[in-house]
Parts: sequence; C-alpha cells; structure tokens
Amino acid sequence: MATIKEIADLAGVSRGTVDRVINKRGAVNPETAEKINEIIRMLNYRPNRAGIVLAAQKKKMKIGVILFGLGNPFFDDVVLGIQQKTEEFANYNCTVLLRRVSSNVEDQLTAIDEFIGQEINGLAISPFNDPRVIDKINTLYDLSIPVVTLNTDVEHSKRIAYVGSNYLNSGETAAGLMRLMTSGAVKVGIVSGSKQVLCHTERISGFSKCIAKHYPNLQIVDTVYTNDDEFESYEKTQSLLTNHPEINALFFSAGGVYGGCRAVINAGRSKDLCIITFDSIETTKDLLEKKIICATICQQPMEQGSKPLDILFSYLMTGELPKKEFNYVQADIRIRENIH
Repeated sequence: MATIKEIADLAGVSRGTVDRVINKRGAVNPETAEKINEIIRMLNYRPNRAGIVLAAQKKKMKIGVILFGLGNPFFDDVVLGIQQKTEEFANYNCTVLLRRVSSNVEDQLTAIDEFIGQEINGLAISPFNDPRVIDKINTLYDLSIPVVTLNTDVEHSKRIAYVGSNYLNSGETAAGLMRLMTSGAVKVGIVSGSKQVLCHTERISGFSKCIAKHYPNLQIVDTVYTNDDEFESYEKTQSLLTNHPEINALFFSAGGVYGGCRAVINAGRSKDLCIITFDSIETTKDLLEKKIICATICQQPMEQGSKPLDILFSYLMTGELPKKEFNYVQADIRIRENIH
C-alpha cells in the first residue's frame, strides 16, 4: 500500500501538504491539490485506521441531523440508531446535532440555516421533496458540506447518498400482500402523509402500478393525506369510510395508523376491512395482535439512523464517495404471528 511519503515524493511536495489535501484542511494550491489527488487515485491510497482516528480528533467535526418526527413515533427508533453513533463518534471528537421538525417545509429550511450557522461539516436529513429544500441541499454541496438523505429521498439534488427503503418496491409489496389477503372485488382507500414527501407518493405509485398491471380486482377508490398526524388521520379516515361505504380495504402508506384505525373501530368496520400498514411501533403491534391490521411492512429504522452517519463520517475523513448511492434497507413483513 502506498504511503503519504511516497505520494509526497511523486508530487514533489511535503508530507504536510499531502496530509492537508487528504484531510481537507488548510489552503493548498488547486493545481497542486489536483495533482496529489490524481496520484492518490492512481496508487489507490487508503488511510489506515489509526490515521483516520487521529485526523478526526484534530478536526472536531459536527454532523447535523434533521428528521421529521414531531408526532410520528417511527422516528423514535431512528433516533436510537443516531444515539448509538453519537456515542461512538464522541471518541473521534465528532459531535452529532439532532433536530426534529414539524411537517412543514419552512421549519426544515430554518433548521438547515441554523446548522449552517453552527458550522456543521455534514448533514443527514429526511427531506421534503420541495424545490426550496433541493436548492438548500445544492447550496450545502457548494459549501463543501455533504448531505445524505434518510427514510425519504429528494429528486434532482446533489446529495451524495440515500439510506432507506425502496419505496416503489414497498408499495408493490403492499399490493401483493393485499391481493393475498383478500378475495373478490376489492375497493381500496389510501391514507397517506404528504404529497411533499417522496417516500409517501412513491409508495402509492408502486402500489397503483402493481395493481394496474397484475391485480385488476383491486381498485383504488380515493386517497387522503393526513400529514402523519393521528387526529387528522382519524378525521379523514372517518370521512373516507363515510363517503365511500364500498371501501373494504385500507392502505396506510405513511404514519397516522393509530388514528386511522381508531376511526375504523368506531365505524364498526374492524371485521370487514383488510388493512396494510408500514412499521412496527407499539400501537401498530397492538392493532396487529387484535386483528385490526392484517400486515405491516417494516423498514429497519435504527439502520436508517446509523448508516447515514457512517457514510458522512467516512466521506469527511477520506473524501471518497460511498460505494452505493442508494442504500436500501431490508423490507420486513410482519403479521400477528411474528410481530414480536
């Protein structure tokens, strides 16, 4: 394996200059930096673990994390994964700063600006799929602050990676489950979160395309959006069932499952509806055990919390982009018999 001294000799510079280029600290002439990076690529140089630890301790890095989650307990488990990495990274003099924002774009943009003011070195974010958020992520890229999206992605941005479920396939999986668990003509109501969250809209897209192609007996009657709020989900699910009494299946493509299922119970429909949901928070487990929900699709929330931080830390220390742009977590189907 090549050494810093060999790279310095080939480039005709000091080892200190090579170190500054590798660890992205200090001013180096752009032409010199490019020459050094070319040699590094040619020699396939990889810093050793001890060097990474030492460089990290000198850098005093800050990584920001912005999550949805006010009112959505799914993100409580994502936070557990973040907390594990926060404790680990403290050994490298790296601080993790966490913000959980409400379901509107303005709060998310404000949180990003606050992190820029705190001079973060990288950002992990569950983004709104909104042009203003895309512009902000691209601004961070121009400021040399890498961004990794988690749980949901954002289109046409300069983020370096995504960690979360393959939501198109998740929607297709939900369609397949519903086909297996129903018979005859199935009239489906969809309860979703937000039109501005890509994973919500793409799950519906995957579900819709799958039933159109393979399951003509399944028909979508109507879709409502609840902003992952339990109270709003109760009210809109209640209205959905009142306005469309023909509905005999519900697909919850986001949060608000507990509120929506309470509306089902209060309407006296818990015995004649097939309900497919996502995630395995405590209230969803309880509803599965009571046979209100037929199946739920889990998406490894702790991994969604920890892996983006690993990707950012590695990129900040080595300058290497992650091996994969899309880091999909495993889809895990749970029913009453295996929920625990």
